[in-house]
Amino acid sequence: MAGEVHYFRLHREDWGDRLDKLAAAGCDVVASYMPWIVHETADGKTDLTGGTSEYRDLVGFLDLAAERGLLVIARPGPFVMAELKNEGVPFRIYRDHPDAVPLGWDGEPAASATLDYLEPGYLADAERWYAEVMPVLAERLVTVGGPVAAVQLDNEVGMLSWVTNTPELTDRTLADLAAWAERTWGRAGSIERYGADPGDTERWASRWRAGGTDGGSEQQQLALHHDIGAHHRDRYARYLMRLRDVAMQHGVDGVPFLINLHGTDAGRGRTFPVGISQLSKAYAGVPQTTSGSDHYIRDLTVENVPDLYLMNAFMAAVHDADQPVTSLEFEAGTGDYGEDLSWLTSPETAELKTRLCVAQGNRLVNYYLFAGGHNPPLDEPVGDGNDRIAFTGERHGFAAPVDPEGRLSSTYPGTVSAVRAVRGAEHLLAGMDEEYDGVVLGYVPDHYLTEYHHPDSAARRSQVAELERYRGMGPRDILVRAMLLGGYSFGAVDLSSAELDPAGPAVALATPPVLGRSVQDRLAAFVRAGGRLLLHGRLPVADDDGSPYTVLADALGVRSAGLVEGTPQLFPSVRATAWAGGQPEVRVGMLERLTGAGKPLAVDIADGSPVAVEVTVPGGGRAVVVACDYPCHLDFWRVLLERLAVRRRIIAEGNTPGLVSTSTADAAGQRLLHLINVAPVAQVFTLTTDGMTLELSLGAREGLMLPVRVRLDDAVLCWSTAELDGPGDGSTLLLRRAAGSGSALIETTRNVSADGDAGVSRTDQGWLLRWPAGAPGSRLTVRLS
Repeated sequence: MAGEVHYFRLHREDWGDRLDKLAAAGCDVVASYMPWIVHETADGKTDLTGGTSEYRDLVGFLDLAAERGLLVIARPGPFVMAELKNEGVPFRIYRDHPDAVPLGWDGEPAASATLDYLEPGYLADAERWYAEVMPVLAERLVTVGGPVAAVQLDNEVGMLSWVTNTPELTDRTLADLAAWAERTWGRAGSIERYGADPGDTERWASRWRAGGTDGGSEQQQLALHHDIGAHHRDRYARYLMRLRDVAMQHGVDGVPFLINLHGTDAGRGRTFPVGISQLSKAYAGVPQTTSGSDHYIRDLTVENVPDLYLMNAFMAAVHDADQPVTSLEFEAGTGDYGEDLSWLTSPETAELKTRLCVAQGNRLVNYYLFAGGHNPPLDEPVGDGNDRIAFTGERHGFAAPVDPEGRLSSTYPGTVSAVRAVRGAEHLLAGMDEEYDGVVLGYVPDHYLTEYHHPDSAARRSQVAELERYRGMGPRDILVRAMLLGGYSFGAVDLSSAELDPAGPAVALATPPVLGRSVQDRLAAFVRAGGRLLLHGRLPVADDDGSPYTVLADALGVRSAGLVEGTPQLFPSVRATAWAGGQPEVRVGMLERLTGAGKPLAVDIADGSPVAVEVTVPGGGRAVVVACDYPCHLDFWRVLLERLAVRRRIIAEGNTPGLVSTSTADAAGQRLLHLINVAPVAQVFTLTTDGMTLELSLGAREGLMLPVRVRLDDAVLCWSTAELDGPGDGSTLLLRRAAGSGSALIETTRNVSADGDAGVSRTDQGWLLRWPAGAPGSRLTVRLS
């Protein structure tokens, strides 16, 4: 449990206070960027000891963290963002290496501070920066008794190019792309695919910078755009692997390297998988390396709780068994980033998001930004209006739980409560993984290869819009929302590479008409071998380059008979057929009429055409195709999943939508039930799982982690309606009381006693503890004698 504190934005005399407040919140790790732009002096030298400015005393800060008993997550860039000028890269880099400034569409220079990561001049200087900072970190690694426990490589690589729609199309990059294309498609294949010869330098460059709009076919345009993204992913991986190698050359080894993933936008996480798609080649299956989320989604509500769940699931889908999910920028604070009071996040939000993330296996949470500070002046004025290291003004981090002046904000107590909840069960969480119901969500990396579209390419704009509308969570985000709020817990699978087990879980996939041929082939083989598939959105009929490809539709025996879109004058409506128990007709925003095989599950009321069908595939497989954006009626989606034999392990239906339930377990069978109420009203419900029934309540926007079959020395805590509040000592059980009354059951041959107002009685099942309402948050100690 970590918090971000920027030493370079604080006076030395304030470091201790901020670290003490971090420790008081329960965190045991401090994270910080280590900006190149701060540590490089005006004469081009590097100061890491504070000899020229207190803001540069990285060594002093690391040593103070060690004195305070805190571990350190080091984030030395070269890019760091953090509202710094040039995203943390010194101004001179842009003067010294003009060729590193990318050229984008039509040869126009990049509109952001991004650089060509592999341009030799920039890369050489970046390696010199690493040669300065990495030995300082290497001397203080945990492997040699120091505080540095992990090192992040660069930051949000590829984000600046994406958000400005500026692919890197310099002469050097295009020459590299030509070589990549020849290796991938051959020379003749490249000419056919793109309408340009990799050996014709001038034509090759003009073709790519025009985005294929200077002649040729629509298919060539789409192939060209697709492969710009694919080639960029290869380049990002080479860059990050080079940084990793340089760090290791300078002694940083034996600790994790971290890759920070970007992608949330406007309080939502629908675009976050773009970052996974961009960067996973740099870390998927790479030893000693893992990824971390970077999310800003404001309050957690029924709207965006599926976003965060999907983000964690998709991150895990590309990891191997040794790569835990982490969060390197876990939004904390009020959300008032513009200091204009346009948004104030509710105080419990950090706790709700923390609870969801640890339930999904996050092993590291870094609250960003934990403490604010101020932006010192640049060594040399540049005449940009404030001449400081950052563009936020003098103060920075005004939304943080600890503000720039060191005062605690309204969100500090919620952060403390979140950390306490994790600390209470961390001895179990560290060895646990999330349990799933019999379904996984399909992740298709190429559905998120949508960063770039040439302004004049109507075909590409249309394709991107279609991908964005249907991918991931489905039209109107309904698929994931219905599954999560309907009481299902599920992982994800990378459909570009995973081997699908027909005897394993069902696969749920939200898909546009475009679905790459390798993924279609894999899913077709899956259902033909007996697998179960839920498709939501449009029937896949095209490869990534837009060329017709219907292998999956052919396997299902289903065809599209046309799309119907809603308009202000047309209200497409569907009715579920008899299997759903007499559901009323509902209006939808789109529907696709289907023909061919399958039992109708829903029909277009205009002409009776099926818009959802159930298919039995030769070979024993089954599929449900839902080609409309049916509303998020939870009962409808539950019954639909039952058609594919997907059943909930945990039945916990509250009095209003908004209750999320899942569980984690370890190899010994110990479990934690994770219950999160994102609704603005309290929930009273009966929870049933594994033959156990509990009567529970959750206040508005509250969460619980309830222990099940947790072992003590010679006893078992069968269940408790209160959370654990620490590991105890084998003969002592520590519980954290909630506001209401509570109870617990312990199996043991020893006597059991409890302090305070808790009563203990022996029953046929074991020792039953009961305590009345009151004293929320207090610790209840139970003793075995």
